[in-house]
Amino acid sequence: MENGFRPAAFTLIELLVVIAVIAILAGLLLPALGKAKAQALSVACMNNLKQLQICCHLYALDNTDTLPPNNYVYDVNTSQPSAGFSSNITWCPGLAPYDSTPANIESGLLFSYNRSIAIYHCPADKSKVETTDGIRLPLTRTRSYNMSQSINGHPIDPDQFIYPPSFKRESAIDEPSPSQLFVFIDVHEGGILDSLFGIPPPGWNFVNTNGIPAAATWWDLPANRHSQGCNFSFADGHAEHWKWAVPKVFVKIGQPVDLNGEIKDYRRVQADVRPAKDPILLLAQ
Repeated sequence: MENGFRPAAFTLIELLVVIAVIAILAGLLLPALGKAKAQALSVACMNNLKQLQICCHLYALDNTDTLPPNNYVYDVNTSQPSAGFSSNITWCPGLAPYDSTPANIESGLLFSYNRSIAIYHCPADKSKVETTDGIRLPLTRTRSYNMSQSINGHPIDPDQFIYPPSFKRESAIDEPSPSQLFVFIDVHEGGILDSLFGIPPPGWNFVNTNGIPAAATWWDLPANRHSQGCNFSFADGHAEHWKWAVPKVFVKIGQPVDLNGEIKDYRRVQADVRPAKDPILLLAQ
């Protein structure tokens, strides 16, 4: 070595210190980056819902104030559309787990107002298409959202004349107000099937065959994928993110409300659909 100089170099201790500092910084930054990504996905989801809400409003403007039909309801017992419901003339037909193409979205009444397939799918929804035999396919689902029964819905049991209350015209929305009546909702990937989101409306009381009040039930389960929360659009055009008090874990379609604090979430959703004019008593299924 000329003139007795040696090139500068890291000692082993210095190298280990640098690695430790990098590891600490990564540990601090990664959770923040993950949180930022989750928030970005939630914002994108709310934007999708707002776009669908605009489509709903434009449909009403073009159809003398009539809200889009919301009448595709699937009977899990018969594996067929429920009696009295149309699978053709509705805001969006089809069954979310089995739709391997966007054909049903494209045949829906709202598609002509915004021809983007992407606005029907939550970007945080990673669920895959499956066959009716339960075989999962390597295809991302095309739809994550349902429309509330309060929007031009139809009877759940035409033979018994059981009609969940709904608004047929946009200008008739009054209770709850347009800013409180949700229209589109992000649905739990485990339970989404048809395109109508149902929940027993305020004023509907259920009893068992022995007359004892029945447990509150989720007809459909809201999503939980946005930091233990769910996104909604409302009839006045805005969208909201709701944080749940209790995580939403799918068990089955029509599952009882978890008694461990979930009733608060259930009542919150229930309060934002159209209530029954006169309280009625129904036999629980």
